[in-house]
Amino acid sequence: MVLITKILSQFIPMSAQSSPLILRILASSVTTAVKAGSIIKDVMEKGELKVVHKGMSKNDVQTEADRSAQRCIITSLSKKFPNITIIGEEGTLDNENDVPNDWIVTESDESILKSTCPENFANVKPEDVVVWVDPLDGTSEYTEGLLDHVTVLIGIAVGGRAVGGIIHQPYYDYKKVKNGTGRTFWGLVGLGVGGFEAVKPPSDKFIITTSRSHRDGKVNDALKALNPDDIISVGGAGHKVIVVLEGRAHAYVYASKGCKKWDTCAPEAVLEASGGKLTDIHGKHYDYSKDAPFPDDQGIFATANGVDHNALIAKLPQAIRDAFPY
Repeated sequence: MVLITKILSQFIPMSAQSSPLILRILASSVTTAVKAGSIIKDVMEKGELKVVHKGMSKNDVQTEADRSAQRCIITSLSKKFPNITIIGEEGTLDNENDVPNDWIVTESDESILKSTCPENFANVKPEDVVVWVDPLDGTSEYTEGLLDHVTVLIGIAVGGRAVGGIIHQPYYDYKKVKNGTGRTFWGLVGLGVGGFEAVKPPSDKFIITTSRSHRDGKVNDALKALNPDDIISVGGAGHKVIVVLEGRAHAYVYASKGCKKWDTCAPEAVLEASGGKLTDIHGKHYDYSKDAPFPDDQGIFATANGVDHNALIAKLPQAIRDAFPY
């Protein structure tokens, strides 16, 4: 897992050049995420996942879909934006430059290009931008056939803060809609969100979503302290934030060190663009600068719009907070 910085060039149409850089990156990332999703589905259809284990955990796996989707995303964005920094979960791949032409996305989401850019992002420069890519969030679930847990995540950070993001769910409603394209959530802080309408969680109960496969003692202790009426256990950080955005849960809580920056940059940006919040368990935002360490070592605490984020964090016992020192 290494820093990937490309220096490539490609002609960009004048219509795209007229939009601020942040909108162009966001608009290109939306269409690129959709293409990556179609590649993920193609790999599954062919049945040649070519699973390899990356780490000590049995759930830390990589498939041909992860590798192919990353090659699509990084090549497509690098050609359009040669001077931004891109960090991909799968690191530098052996066949990274061998990308089929039909995997290189040149189109952009026109509705985003026509949006009014928030004033504080109007003059963002390429060197200010870091894009964090998780080409297939929920790989373990993908290999197990829990396909609706799978997302493609492209997060955009400016000045170290997660400000723009795309969460593409390629298998949305796949059991009912054959050959569907899935759905795409996007957000830019200060502009808002697209592709969905955020729903408020129920007022008569308190629901938390958390990991289905990475549950240690601290995770369970945190859940017990928060005393939810119900717990929704699902795979993938992107999927868990979708559960919050859809109003099925009030919060996403994960008192563990399992997540990385590419897992949370896009979800944080989309959630905060919708009025919610995503921080560590101390209530602090993560740093998404290009030199930031990859692990989210202080856990994840995310809340829906209208939920008192700090009040919930205050319910965590001091012993849990002490387990995640800075």
